[in-house]
Amino acid sequence: MDKLIIEGGIPLQGSIQVSGAKNAALPILMACLLAEGPVHLSNVPRLADIDTSLKLLNILGCETTFEGNEATSDCVDLKPEAPYDLVKTMRASVLCLGPIMARLGEAKVALPGGCAIGARPVDLHLRGLERMGAKFEVTEGYIKGKCKGRLKGAHISLDFPTVGGTQNLLMAASLADGTTTLDNAAREPEVVDLANFLNTMGAKITGQGTSVITVEGVTSLKGCEYRIMPDRIEAGTYMVAAAITGGELEILDCPFQELDAVTYKLREMGVWLQEEEGYVLVRRANGLLANVDVTTLPHPGFPTDMQAQLMALMCFGKGAGIIEEKIFENRFMHVLELVRLGADVRLKGRTAMVHGVNKLMGAPVMASDLRASASLVLAGLAAEGTTTIERIYHLDRGYENIEEKLSGVGARIKRVSE
Repeated sequence: MDKLIIEGGIPLQGSIQVSGAKNAALPILMACLLAEGPVHLSNVPRLADIDTSLKLLNILGCETTFEGNEATSDCVDLKPEAPYDLVKTMRASVLCLGPIMARLGEAKVALPGGCAIGARPVDLHLRGLERMGAKFEVTEGYIKGKCKGRLKGAHISLDFPTVGGTQNLLMAASLADGTTTLDNAAREPEVVDLANFLNTMGAKITGQGTSVITVEGVTSLKGCEYRIMPDRIEAGTYMVAAAITGGELEILDCPFQELDAVTYKLREMGVWLQEEEGYVLVRRANGLLANVDVTTLPHPGFPTDMQAQLMALMCFGKGAGIIEEKIFENRFMHVLELVRLGADVRLKGRTAMVHGVNKLMGAPVMASDLRASASLVLAGLAAEGTTTIERIYHLDRGYENIEEKLSGVGARIKRVSE
């Protein structure tokens, strides 16, 4: 099993490239199931979850290729069953449910797995599809769905702006008979990217990026070419890397406008950011950081996927700051590992109080999920001495070549296989 070894204390300097967004690429790959004809995608990140998605597409009847950062899919013989062996490793696999139901009128999809950061039930997905005429039973670890004829357009009001639920329903509604309206829809940029991709294939979707999305169903969707948006969470992680090490980074292909909530808090802490043509320049404003209070919320609020990284930065801030996690109930598993490095973080339910310290000291730590892994890398980059991070397979699910990118801007980081 691989691990990362980091010699900390080096200010990062130079340019670092942002890859395509994992959280946009995964639903877009599942949306390829809707296309009659080949789809060509560019700016696809080379990640473990992307490989899993392509394997799933193959099992579902698609012919796929993946070379460099370009992927193709041609759905030639769509099948209704997504088996447990693949779905158990990646929660986004459940996003094949909507497309399969829309095209075949039946589906058998294993209940999903993924990071252990919370329950994240799929009941909102199923309730929405039931409003469109589907019937479901959950038995023996599988979601089994049937529909007489085509799905029907419907008015669906979501109890919570679920990202995955919005994406599944958008895909299903694209081929439904009639018009579907999603109220309290997720507004995340990755939802917008999916809607734009579906429209490129011939869907009729309006309102993406707002809380009300309207989908006028069409009879078929065609293949197309599409470029995946850059990864805002990866970009935000590298912003923190510049600040936490006291360095200066040019972040190339940075989706700056999609990071408003993150950049607001970084500036409040004392991080200097400047958008230039093709990149964003990031450094500490005056060498000091001031701690802030943060609450994670659905977009356009502060993203839960940046909570762990910001906590790592707050370990070096002046005074105390409070982080309240309102999205996932179990997303503070990185706290005890940061404490091993010398952080002063105190937990109470879904709230963490972070007191800044003078320094962190390297130590062996263990990653528990994707973003927790990123926070430990950031802390290790700034800590004195050597930090060893175990179980970095979590990191490989969401960051493309992270040790190579960080090495390229001066970090002393290496991957070791045991």
